[in-house]
Amino acid sequence: MKKLLLLLLGLVIGVAGTYYYLSSNQNLEEMTKPKGLINPSEIEALDQAYNSRHTLISDSLIKTPDNRSSWYSIEEIESYIAYAKQQAGSLGYTLDGLRLYAGAYPDTKEGPGLMTMFFVPTGFQNVSEGSIMPTAQGGGSNDLKGADGLNFGKKGVPPSANYPQ
Repeated sequence: MKKLLLLLLGLVIGVAGTYYYLSSNQNLEEMTKPKGLINPSEIEALDQAYNSRHTLISDSLIKTPDNRSSWYSIEEIESYIAYAKQQAGSLGYTLDGLRLYAGAYPDTKEGPGLMTMFFVPTGFQNVSEGSIMPTAQGGGSNDLKGADGLNFGKKGVPPSANYPQ
């Protein structure tokens, strides 16, 4: 009985040690930087360049400070990507990206509708393997017809706040 307990204890320690070793090695690998990254000074330059447009919209069109940003949690975005992949497949498409649109809510009797940002899935229509057409018809990255978008991000605090918040 003692030998069996020692064998099991050794097995548990071995599995735990292997797991720790493998997981710590994965954390040491450097992550590849995504394409299109911009640094904080470039972010500030883009934000400042938008100021005159924001002022024109806020002062001339809606006569109130409009939204400058939308915030989405990582959980919301990851969940939406998983949902969009599944929905794209059921609609006969392959998801290859997301397009971000600027929009505005309709005006109400309480006041003008503020700006929002929303995601729309993009991709290409799947074709049968026997087709002579290329897989990505029309170059891909078209909005997926009939697919749901993602909206209702949280507005800035205050809505008209510049970068950084």
